Order: sequence, then structure tokens, then C-alpha cells
Amino acid sequence: MTGGSSRQRQQAERRGHTAELRAATMLRLKGYRILDRRWKSPAGELDLVIRRGSTIAFVEVKTRPTADEALASVGPRQRQRIVSAAHHWLAENPAAMQCDCRFDIVTVTPYQWPRHIANAFAVDDQ
Repeated sequence: MTGGSSRQRQQAERRGHTAELRAATMLRLKGYRILDRRWKSPAGELDLVIRRGSTIAFVEVKTRPTADEALASVGPRQRQRIVSAAHHWLAENPAAMQCDCRFDIVTVTPYQWPRHIANAFAVDDQ
């Protein structure tokens, strides 16, 4: 059975890479610059770190059959992990501390353009 779970994990990772590529493309078209992709820290991974003007956003990309399912999949524990990872990113990029920071979610669903939810949650929301 480990072969199946390993194959499922690989397929999920491929879907995640594709979703992140679609999200990054859409965000670039909206005028954002991609600062980091799949940035890893002891607290967890940030899918995308983007910037437009003086705003930096830490973006969680979620792919599900529907946008509602994708949004619902970012629960309190995952939000806390994203916030903690963002603190690590800011510690390594002190110049970014001068910017406004927020947490966004991009939902990626089949046959639809990715949906960008700016300021999807706040640090206080966890």
C-alpha cells in the first residue's frame, strides 16, 4: 500500500505546483512581483510572497473542486503556521518590515481563473 500513498503524495505535489504556477501567473498579471515561492522555515512553508507598491502579502494557494472548499481548508491551525512562517520571512528580510503586510489566499479550481482573496485573514483571526 505504500506505493499507492507515495503515488498519491506525488500527484498532490504536482497539483500543488501547478496551482502555485497558475496563482503566480494571475498575480503577476495583476501587477504583483513574486518575491519568494515555496519559502521554507522552521514554522512551515509560504507558498508565495508577493509585493505591489508598499504592500507585501503572504499567499496561501489552495486547490480544491470549489472555491468555498479551498477557503474552508485554511483553518485556524494553518493560519497560525502561515503567520509564524511570515514572521521568520520578515526576520530574514528586515527591509520588508517597512511595508504593510497582509495574508492572502488564492483559490484554484478546475476550469476557472484563480480567485485572489486579498487580506483573507488577520493575525488576530487565529
